Amino acid sequence: MRKTTALLCAGLAWTPPGSPPAAAQGLPERSTLHIIGGFAPGGTSDLTARLIAEGVAPILGRRVVVENRTGANGFIAAEAVVRGANDGTVLFQCPMGTMTISPELPGMVMPIDVGRDLIPVANVALSSYGAVVQAKGPYADLPAVLQAARGKPNAVSFASAGSGTAQHLMGERLQGLTGLKLLHVPYRGAAPAALDIMAGRADFMITNMGDVVRQIQGGELRLVALGDASMRDAFPDTPLLSDTVPGLQVVGWFGLCGPRGMPAAAVTQWSEAVEKALQDEALRKRLRDNGLTPLHEGPDAFATRIASDRRLWGEVIRAAGVRVD
Repeated sequence: MRKTTALLCAGLAWTPPGSPPAAAQGLPERSTLHIIGGFAPGGTSDLTARLIAEGVAPILGRRVVVENRTGANGFIAAEAVVRGANDGTVLFQCPMGTMTISPELPGMVMPIDVGRDLIPVANVALSSYGAVVQAKGPYADLPAVLQAARGKPNAVSFASAGSGTAQHLMGERLQGLTGLKLLHVPYRGAAPAALDIMAGRADFMITNMGDVVRQIQGGELRLVALGDASMRDAFPDTPLLSDTVPGLQVVGWFGLCGPRGMPAAAVTQWSEAVEKALQDEALRKRLRDNGLTPLHEGPDAFATRIASDRRLWGEVIRAAGVRVD
């Protein structure tokens, strides 16, 4: 087993060491709770954090404040949580990319070790992905995009939210499975990438549905494939990526992680509050309307998902030779 995987498995053992009284300690009484997110307000990551904060606040009987500390692909926020109080009052809104892609990228400089310094508390929602093209552009479906690229290296471009992001790696994975040579165009986020696709300056993108669902509904982007089946109810006539390219699939997620040493009882309080909050149909609808599938996973199940996805993305990164400098 690779050293990084061993470290990850060790760090994801969420039951903290220490004396029995510490392990039995729950959240401090009358405390304000904080969820720190690493991405800008208005994005899918931020939206998920705010929705779950609203949902758990009455259950925990405390005010839950969402803070945004942007930069370094979420690691400014993650480091703030790791360096702060470990009594359960401050959690990191941990997305798939920060927890599973960044740690596997050669050249990535990280201020913390996510496998050692963070513990999984609860998963909140799956984040569906979709392949989109310009609504009035030349591509009616994904096979048309691939056909345009056959025998013409770099003739078709795929946009991403930046080098080393899930969007970038999905494009690399697509090339690896099809043998096509596509032109990668990285942007500073999914929003400007989507704008250039709408304007016809980039051909397609495989991205988080929450970032493009409004443009799809508004007729500015055409959804040509779904990354997994979790949004099939909303888009019943849209094929999966794997229908066109066998083996090509993706689903992201947004969860909550705490600093290492967080009391087990506090972990349980948070996880149970998330589970109860996600039973509310109004909250579930708001998540679904934004391209998210409500899904509670407790600490152990969430740890398993993180470890599995980190292995998967590590394989994609190594196969494509991706690195950041």
